[in-house]
Amino acid sequence: MFPVKEMMTKDVITVTKETPIFDAARLLVEKRITGIPVVDQEKNLIGILSEFDVLRLLTECSSEKAGTVEDYMTKKVVFFEDSASATEICEFFLTNPSKRRVPITRDGKLVGLVSRGDIVKLIVKFRQNRMGPKA
Repeated sequence: MFPVKEMMTKDVITVTKETPIFDAARLLVEKRITGIPVVDQEKNLIGILSEFDVLRLLTECSSEKAGTVEDYMTKKVVFFEDSASATEICEFFLTNPSKRRVPITRDGKLVGLVSRGDIVKLIVKFRQNRMGPKA
């Protein structure tokens, strides 16, 4: 009913597993995002780095030897194909309240990202279309 292709963010900020962890953390702060998909050279999704993953920096490493994204990223990533519906993704967020975003792939390659905020925007848009702007 609500195809993901129409609501996902397509211009996704990404990093590679070789990206220095502090560079990736800086991206989170500068771009005001809570997570970054990790891709290989062919844009295959291989992980995700979230704010939660970066928290380990405070307790686990010295500033001289912090490592790369590969050392901190979540490797088992939940993702959806671009043929999924917004309802499917909404159900995922409802059953996984700690998750804030989900990568969208086509044939294993990253093509977009859907956040909880994207779902909220869809709900508001749907309501306004059905009831008018004052509803």
